[in-house]
Amino acid sequence: MGNCCSDVDGGMVAVGGIARSTTTGNENDAVDLYFKSRGIHVLSSQIELSAVALTLLCKNNVMQLSFSAVNLRDRDVFSKSDPMLVVYIKERDGAITEVFRTEVVLNSLNPTWITKYTITYHFEVVQTLVFHVFDVDTQFHNAEVKMLKLEEQQSLGEASCTLSEIVTKRNRSLTLDLVHREESVTSTHSQHCGKLIVHAEECFSSKTTAEITLKCLDLESKDLFSKSDPFLVISKLVESGISIPVCKTEVLKNDLNPTWKPLFLNIQQVGSKDSPLVIDCFNFKRNGKHDLIGKVQKSLVDLEKLHSEREGEHLFLPPLVGHNHDIKLLKSKLFVEKFSETVQHTFLDYLAGGFELNFMVAVDFTASNGNPRLPDSLHYIDPSGRLNAYQKAIYEVGEVLQFYDADKRFPAWGFGARPIDGPVSHCFNLNGSSNYSEVEGIRGIMMAYASALFNVSLVGPTLFGHVINKAALIASQSLANDTRKYFVLLIITDGVLTDLQETKDALVKASDLPLSILIVGVGGADFKEMEILDADKGERLESATGRVASRDIVQFVPFRDVQSREISIVQALLAELPTQFLTYMRSRDIKPST
Repeated sequence: MGNCCSDVDGGMVAVGGIARSTTTGNENDAVDLYFKSRGIHVLSSQIELSAVALTLLCKNNVMQLSFSAVNLRDRDVFSKSDPMLVVYIKERDGAITEVFRTEVVLNSLNPTWITKYTITYHFEVVQTLVFHVFDVDTQFHNAEVKMLKLEEQQSLGEASCTLSEIVTKRNRSLTLDLVHREESVTSTHSQHCGKLIVHAEECFSSKTTAEITLKCLDLESKDLFSKSDPFLVISKLVESGISIPVCKTEVLKNDLNPTWKPLFLNIQQVGSKDSPLVIDCFNFKRNGKHDLIGKVQKSLVDLEKLHSEREGEHLFLPPLVGHNHDIKLLKSKLFVEKFSETVQHTFLDYLAGGFELNFMVAVDFTASNGNPRLPDSLHYIDPSGRLNAYQKAIYEVGEVLQFYDADKRFPAWGFGARPIDGPVSHCFNLNGSSNYSEVEGIRGIMMAYASALFNVSLVGPTLFGHVINKAALIASQSLANDTRKYFVLLIITDGVLTDLQETKDALVKASDLPLSILIVGVGGADFKEMEILDADKGERLESATGRVASRDIVQFVPFRDVQSREISIVQALLAELPTQFLTYMRSRDIKPST
């Protein structure tokens, strides 16, 4: 149905972001029946437009990849190579699946392929792509590329990268060195096999939303003992001449000069601003057989002009079926009280604009984890290389977020332990330094964590406030310096909080900063208090002074809940992060640079 329905008790409240009316009755049930009779279902969930829009703009973005190459090897004797590119997806288990082939470009060592590969971008998943360029033998030039046997073609080189590496580039273009498989394994350098250039574009037909407020004057009364109960239906005209409803207003009872609540119409819903729209004005009938009061046919460009010139457009009635009369022009007029456009930037727009996600981690070193030297400890380092829950969370979350951090230097802390010859600390540097907390890469975090286990004494209690305030300080300093950074703190813990209110206070304060907090609960503890911190049920956190968090910045996942499911810990944790990022940017009216 689209995202601009405006029922008093349904579509508009749910999708248009207008407060729920206290009006009762079934007027809009009958309006919905109007759509259902035409095979269209009105969106009536209780989700605000902003939430719907954010979800659409940051989750599962569809990307289109285009390819070119330079300085390819010439494998032909009497002519240049005839290159074709094959794309594979590499799974976490190392399995490789072919997903795409370009066309063959004849006689070229610097091909630009026309065929493009479409892929859905998932922020929370590491999507590894493998590219292999082949020189297609002359005898196969007339065959369809999908029928070609790759083992019969000569390799010109291959390369690999993650989709994240492409979309985080400022121009969304990544240049890769092509190597031969045997060379990439047996040699630290390769011959001159050329370079592959991969460029990504987001498939989003329009990010522009028009907010339109419509009113009518001097509507004809269609009821015998009262005034009309008007509502509008906006439809788009398709090539066949059929009109397809896109959105509708609420019903206004007993009103011949109605002004309806604003409609929010995404340009892609109607095709373009020049696409013809039909605006039908109906008199509501409880039986669903609504009376047509009049109609107008205008494009969004026309409606914008009506608004700027403050003019009205006469409604008309079409001739009855079987009659050759001209249309009947009415004295009733349609006015555009408001017409404004906003551009809804996507998560990928901000990445292309140079924004980074900076990863930070805090590890629980309280005594409830058990003696790290014993196999039953949550901190036990298995000599076989099997990761414990702490290592697994650090590795899987870091593996995704590292691509969004330019210098890959990550602050890492511990809490709830006593460093050698020192007091109990609820925020100490994991690397043992008293001056700085950053380590190099995910491997650096893993090494610092393993080393700290044998350089501190596990004590307690479990306090989050200190590490949250430390992360918030870094975020606030970055904000003061006007850097294009958003921070993500991963807290891994096994215990029940003993500073719940202090943690709430810290989170409420941090909700105004470019910061999100991911919490992983390991072990078998009762994590109900953690769920309170994660405001997924709609209840915002409140500080001791009564201040309410400006937004939800916490995502909590118990490790045991995802171990037996197909979804990974990182997918469960990072699902909300792009939305939290966009919510912050929108709240401060921060736009990506172009």
